[in-house]
Amino acid sequence: MSAYDAIVIGLGAHGSAAAYHLAKRGLRVLGLEQFARGHTLGSSGGLSRIIRLSYFEHPEYVPLLRRAWDLWRELEEASGESLLTQTGGLYVGPPDAELVAGSRESATRYGLAHWMLDAPELRYRFPLFRVDDDWRALFDVQAGWLAPERCIETHLRMAEREGATLRFEEPARIESGTRVISRSGAHEADRVIVTAGAWMPEVLPALKDQLWIERQVLFWFEPLAHAAEFAKLPIWIMEDVTRPEGFPAYRQYYGFPHDGAHGFKVAAMHQGDHVSPNEVDREPRNIDEERVRSFLRRRIPDANGERRLAKVCMYTNSPDGQFIIDRADAATVYASACSGHGFKFASMIGELLANMAVDGAEAPAFLRASRLG
Repeated sequence: MSAYDAIVIGLGAHGSAAAYHLAKRGLRVLGLEQFARGHTLGSSGGLSRIIRLSYFEHPEYVPLLRRAWDLWRELEEASGESLLTQTGGLYVGPPDAELVAGSRESATRYGLAHWMLDAPELRYRFPLFRVDDDWRALFDVQAGWLAPERCIETHLRMAEREGATLRFEEPARIESGTRVISRSGAHEADRVIVTAGAWMPEVLPALKDQLWIERQVLFWFEPLAHAAEFAKLPIWIMEDVTRPEGFPAYRQYYGFPHDGAHGFKVAAMHQGDHVSPNEVDREPRNIDEERVRSFLRRRIPDANGERRLAKVCMYTNSPDGQFIIDRADAATVYASACSGHGFKFASMIGELLANMAVDGAEAPAFLRASRLG
């Protein structure tokens, strides 16, 4: 008989959720994490992460997001923690570009609560933003932000409450089948769940050619004026087609309401270098900051004040920007390559991985590895 019913390798956003959902079902669960508890060396730090339902990346994410939202609320109720803050979401840019058009398609297809704004309405309702005359925006009612560090710790704590054994600072590898080797020795299980983030190719080498790692830098600035108005903003994403000379065409920027303790958080999507997860420059560079400040000067000039904080994390990207959730073999399931937009799904992906491991469920077809050939 195996020592455990399930072993989870990697206890970040998705692994912590998987450990919780497996243990909640009464399984004997071992979770192994290579870093210390509460570390921010992966992809899920940064104090806040967006959650939104009018999803421009692919409309088939919407049912998954509805489930994720419900599961976050259920986790709050079960744990007594406050994890999700609903602010609404504002998605701004040219009407035919990916952000606004894709968000509108998802909202329309699934009957999501939203409304559209033209440029004069945008300027009236959100005067902090500088927008072009032909721009449009979609306001997504069911959107807000999650506290990632608190979400992960809550899943871990609840997994332990359900009986899971969690070990930290314990790197792990699959020796063969469902035999896992870590610093404390060999462990046997009926099934293995791999959620190792940027280190997925080290645990599952077959994924190496499908993943690439990107360095991402997050910034917090103190507004030059109107801090109280910045605090009232919804979460927002802007597709800025202006391309400053000397910078790559990074078009999407995103941000959060002003936080008195840290400032106004803003970052650019996919602005970073390709890196190895074991050799990431953890210090922000001048060019990292200037890329964001150049956007602020054009579009949110009152936000372009003193830098209060900066953090470096990683995106694990797939070739098409969609997640990869599948089976490595009959007893091993995995989730990876969330491409910079996966944290909000963690509650649902944890449940899905548990269902795949225990009940033989399958990931949605558009997320399976077979789509990539």
